[in-house]
Amino acid sequence: MQYISTPDSPAPAGHYSQGVVHGGLVYVSGMLAVDPVSGEKKLGSVEEQTLQALNNVEGVLKAAGSSRDKVLKCTCYVADIELWGRVNTVYAEFFGEHKPARAVVPTRELHFGFLVEIECVAAVEEA
Repeated sequence: MQYISTPDSPAPAGHYSQGVVHGGLVYVSGMLAVDPVSGEKKLGSVEEQTLQALNNVEGVLKAAGSSRDKVLKCTCYVADIELWGRVNTVYAEFFGEHKPARAVVPTRELHFGFLVEIECVAAVEEA
């Protein structure tokens, strides 16, 4: 196992890694809309939060030798299912023609009042 640690994604706030590489896959921890440089919580619109969370996912993917076009599966946690259409628009723009498998999990609330959290599993480039 290889633990991923990158300044291009927020530092862990607990006992976990930003990502773990094993068996040709990278498992990216759930990412929130936190600026990786300042640590500032970006509690703007759900669109802004979604894009920041996805950018944070991408930072871990790159550090692991992967990329957004190698994502196999995403899980999106949304604080209010009524926001899903807006999250999905940003998600679709981010991934473009690539369509990973996905689960959407409505939840009553997320940590720190965030509206969206995104985790994924992706393939890692073979050496």
